[in-house]
Amino acid sequence: MAISSKFRFRNLMLFTTLPALLVGALLWLLAGALPTCSSIERARLTAPDATFDLVVFARTCGPDTEPNTQAALIPAGAALADDAVSFLSIGADADLAPRWDGFGNIELTVPVAAKIHRQDDAVAGIAVIYR
Repeated sequence: MAISSKFRFRNLMLFTTLPALLVGALLWLLAGALPTCSSIERARLTAPDATFDLVVFARTCGPDTEPNTQAALIPAGAALADDAVSFLSIGADADLAPRWDGFGNIELTVPVAAKIHRQDDAVAGIAVIYR
């Protein structure tokens, strides 16, 4: 007895589409349960040549986020993305007193007792001076 093509198509759809829909729905539900991160901009200074903005910010990822201060270099006028990569990250809520010096270098003041998570000496070919 031959199996009709209509029966094969229905079984194929049942055994491939249904599991894919269930997995997709499960992933969608799980993604909604994950905490989202956001960045709170504290200071923004445009470079003397107007190519970059130096942005000082804090990143929060839910209520248990420890105090932090970070600095990143982004294209001038661009919005700070929630996943922006910082060249300085400290475990403290601090005013870094950011500035561009006369030579186009970045200057930041890091508190002495701050826990350093990341501290790069240069970013995008620009020297970073820590005071």
